[in-house]
Formats: sequence, C-alpha cells, structure tokens
Amino acid sequence: MNRKFVLAGVLLLAGFITFRLYQEWPSDDDAAFQMPAGGMGRSVSAAPAEYGAVSEAVTLVGSLRAQAQVEVNPRVGGRVESVNVDIGDAVSEGDLLAQIEDDELVQQLQQSDAALDVQIAMVQQRELELRNQDVIRKRAQGLHDSGLMSSEELEQAQTRYDIAHSQVNLARAQQVQSEAGQRELQIRHDQMRITAPMDGFVGRRFVDPGAAVNASTPIVTLVNLTTLKLVAAVPERELVKVETGATGTVYVDALPGERFEGRVARISPLLDPQTRTAQVEVVVPNADFRLRAEMFARVELSLGSNRQALRVPRVALVVRGEDEGVYVLRDDTAHFTKIRTGLSEADWIEITEGLAVGDVVATMGANLLRDGDPVRVIGEQASEDSTS
Repeated sequence: MNRKFVLAGVLLLAGFITFRLYQEWPSDDDAAFQMPAGGMGRSVSAAPAEYGAVSEAVTLVGSLRAQAQVEVNPRVGGRVESVNVDIGDAVSEGDLLAQIEDDELVQQLQQSDAALDVQIAMVQQRELELRNQDVIRKRAQGLHDSGLMSSEELEQAQTRYDIAHSQVNLARAQQVQSEAGQRELQIRHDQMRITAPMDGFVGRRFVDPGAAVNASTPIVTLVNLTTLKLVAAVPERELVKVETGATGTVYVDALPGERFEGRVARISPLLDPQTRTAQVEVVVPNADFRLRAEMFARVELSLGSNRQALRVPRVALVVRGEDEGVYVLRDDTAHFTKIRTGLSEADWIEITEGLAVGDVVATMGANLLRDGDPVRVIGEQASEDSTS
C-alpha cells in the first residue's frame, strides 16, 4: 500500500512541474520579442520621436453592403416552370429570371381573342344597319315633305334609326369591355414572367422548377455591386468634424495591401441617445467588382487637420492602467514615460507632452515591456545607434 501512495505522489509532482513549465513557455506570438539567452534584454524595434506631418483622422469599421439589394417575388401565384439564373450570374434589367406555368392563361387569352373578334364583327354589322336605317329615314323625310308619306310612317322610320344607333353604341361598349378584359389577362400573363428589376448579380436563389409559389415567396435576391456602402456609428465629438463629401481610404481584410476610395454620402441628423453616436454612410465605387457585399472593411477619413508636429509611430503607444505612454530607451533599458497625445492617424500619433525630438521609443514589442526591462534594439535603429 505504501508503494502505491509513493507512486501516486511522484506522478502528481511530475504533473505539477509539467503544468508550471507549460505556463511559463513562451507563445509563438511572443517568441520574436522574448528575452534572448545570455541576459542581453528583450529584442524590440525602435524609432526616434521626430517632427513630421500629422493629420487628424477617424477610422470607421463595418461590413460593406450593396448600394441596392432587391428580393424578387412573383406578383401572382402558381407553379414554377423554369428558373433561368443561378447564384453569381450577372443580369440586366428586364432579363427573364423565372417563368411560372401559364397554360391556363394562354387558353384564356385565346378565348379572349376570339371573343374580341366577334365583338369587332358585331360592331361592323351594327354600323352597316345604322347606315341602312339612315338612308331609309332620309328617304322617308323626302316623301313626307312631298306629301307622299304620312307623319306616322316618318316617325316609324326615325324610331328604327334610333334603335340602330343605340345598338351600335352597345356593340362598341361591349368591344371596349372585351378589350379591357383581354388587357387584364395579358397583364396577368406577363406577370407569369419574373424579370430583373435592375442590373446586378444574383446573390441568392430560393426556388427550383416545380415549386409552388405565391406573392410572398422570394425567387432570387439581386444585388448591385457597382457601388457599395459602409454604415458606421461615429461619436458626437468626431461627428461635428465629418462633412458630406469628405474622402477617405478603405481597407478590406480579405484584400490585404489594397486600398480603395470612399466618400461620405450621408450623415444622419439624429444621434443615438444611448451611445451618443450617429450613422455615417460612406460609398465605395466598385467598378471592377473586386469588393463583395458583407466584406469587413475599415475606412480612414481625414478630418482636415494637417500640420507639422512631434510624432512617433502609433505602434509605440502603450496603455498601463489609466496612463498612456511609451517606453523610452536609454542605456539599453526601457523606461515607461507618460505622454499626452494630439492628432492621430493610421501610422503616426502626435505627442504634445512627455517627449523631445530624438528620444528613442520602442515600437514593435513595446506591449511586452515593463518599466526597467533591459532591451536589445533590432533593425535599422540598432545600426544607427551603434554608429552614433
């Protein structure tokens, strides 16, 4: 029994030691900036504080959306006979997307055509009868004026003319009614053809041939990708600096290294009372269709301020507790120095207090440092320091 307890204790001790070693083992992300062997200090990149151009900018993030997106539904119910497009297909306005079975309506249209032909023939017949009664009426009027026909016979001729005239009007009205019915059938028949309401691409397809659909059943979703938009919430203190028409640079994670142009198209006049932000819509031209809807994107908008100022690379900025600062490198040691910042942009940040021109600050690897850590500068700054 004692041997079993001893063995169990040894195993527990070994497991504990392994766990502690695992905890202290550096991660892959930290490997490039770990303390090298020999106690030479952590490896970091560095750059001097220098005067240069800085411009105030705001970064908006969000997903790109199609400027126009339409879910195409049928206007009448029925069974789908064919679907002529699929996901990714380009379509033009008026292209046939799908066809609903129309055999019954085709039959009704043929019957309507025949009925309309009968009405047209009836109108022609009634018009001929009217002309004939008009001749008889005029002849009776002449005979009555010559004293060869009585007034009673003249009145009978006039009555037959009036009846023929009313029958012509009735036949013409029936023809108009038949034509209206035929147009209604033709409209219903045309609605069996589901066409594209705009130019674009098929984003989704919902049905296949044989499916029963009604007016609430979507057939496809069309998106126009010629222009995309990003809608983002902007804090009120920065909103007052953003103007309609302002331009910016758009970055998309799916296309690293590529830049696109964006323009502020709309600014909401209402702020969200909870977040104190307002929506800003940035439009992004996409003539070559490199961008896709729902891609994650960032838009950097210049707010117009541009001046010469003391600056350091933005990557040098670190936050320790409630303090913003940088690590100034002196005598191969990192010293945390509180700073006050001004304008900020994608790559640089203005320093208004805490640094002087020529102060060397840690850049890559700064977030891994602690005040007083020994450091070893790698990269171009290291070679510059050695020459000086």
